[in-house]
Amino acid sequence: MSNIKQTRVFILTLVVFLFSIFPVQTFALSAGTLKIEEAREVLEEILRIPEKGIPPALLRNARGIAIIPGVIKVGLVIGGRHGKGIVMIRDEHNNWTNPAFISITGGSLGWQIGAKSTDVILVFKTQKSITNIMKGKFTLGADAAIAAGPVGRTAGAATDAQMKAEIYSYSRSRGLFAGVSLDGSAISIDHDSNIEYYGGEGSVEWIFSSKSPEREESKKIKEILYKYANP
Repeated sequence: MSNIKQTRVFILTLVVFLFSIFPVQTFALSAGTLKIEEAREVLEEILRIPEKGIPPALLRNARGIAIIPGVIKVGLVIGGRHGKGIVMIRDEHNNWTNPAFISITGGSLGWQIGAKSTDVILVFKTQKSITNIMKGKFTLGADAAIAAGPVGRTAGAATDAQMKAEIYSYSRSRGLFAGVSLDGSAISIDHDSNIEYYGGEGSVEWIFSSKSPEREESKKIKEILYKYANP
């Protein structure tokens, strides 16, 4: 056997060996990284045009934010929706934490005709609204008051619903971004994705603490939040 063939066989054997050791972890990390990158792109695109996006003043005072890219319809069931994304909160020092993975199901997302998917953003206004996240699962409108959020650099006077809301909700589909009602949608912590991504420890308390490792994709999305949502 020639040296070239021997080298090829060795490389192929090594690749097969490595994949036999790390198949699940490698895939899980890739999936988590991709989801955070998708969330970063959605957030950056929306914040880049403040005249048509979330009011900067609202973000500066926000206690947390959830970004759920590409929420899709589930079959033909009315209100049947499902998607996965991330949530980040401010810690006791007002710094943004690492992201925890979440899922959204059910509820009406104000779907536009012809839209295959929609991006969803939730802005948490109060510390009380953050408490719902820590519980692991809550229903928008039932466990936490929610309202379609204002849009634009200088949003007009808040409605009664907006004044009472703990969470503002937004959606983007077919290039249009607007506040949207999400009453009835359930938000759940995606424990499996958190465990796979962070490697063993997956509780939101640990993720939101300084103990969880900051990876490059998390650092990038934090930089965007500090740029556009710094008090």
